[in-house]
Amino acid sequence: MDRPFSAASERNREPILSVLREQFAGVRSVLEIGSGTGQHAVHFAQAMPHLTWWCSDRAENLPGLRQWLAQAALPNTPAPIELDVNGTWPPLQVDAVFSANTLHIMGWSEVQRMFAMLPRVLNDDARLTLYGPFNRGGRFTSDSNARFDAELKRTDPKRGIRDFEAVHKLAAQAGLVLQGDCAMPSNNACITWQRQSGL
Repeated sequence: MDRPFSAASERNREPILSVLREQFAGVRSVLEIGSGTGQHAVHFAQAMPHLTWWCSDRAENLPGLRQWLAQAALPNTPAPIELDVNGTWPPLQVDAVFSANTLHIMGWSEVQRMFAMLPRVLNDDARLTLYGPFNRGGRFTSDSNARFDAELKRTDPKRGIRDFEAVHKLAAQAGLVLQGDCAMPSNNACITWQRQSGL
């Protein structure tokens, strides 16, 4: 069985890593939601050996993810976790959660569920970093993002690029405060929030 491969993951891994090196400098454990092929996990865990990088995804994506992890054989990537945001979450406490290109393929109710569950897995002062396209002020930031959104909705009407303001509101409701908002190549962004102690 050939390993799955994401060209987008190869293209965006270095820009994302430059943000994570700063935002996750004091972090020891990360849960990645929607690890996909595992390419990001392998690259980031290798570059940041101080981290334990917990991969997770839906059951149908785990075989390919396991292939990438097995070939890399890194000491800081434990066995991946089955995680559907609508299902049971693992009994895990981490210093950070990372997710790339997931919000626009989830339905909005799933995005809401993810944020509602984050306080259960985040330690005090833990960080959340999300990568992907976001609308700003209810508008697309580029023509290419508008085309991408239309393509997503043709695949599934529940999908679509999310408004930053709506996502930020969910983060605030989960006790998270905005820490960084970095513009990235191809009209994407890498946004980090931090949990306030005791919330």
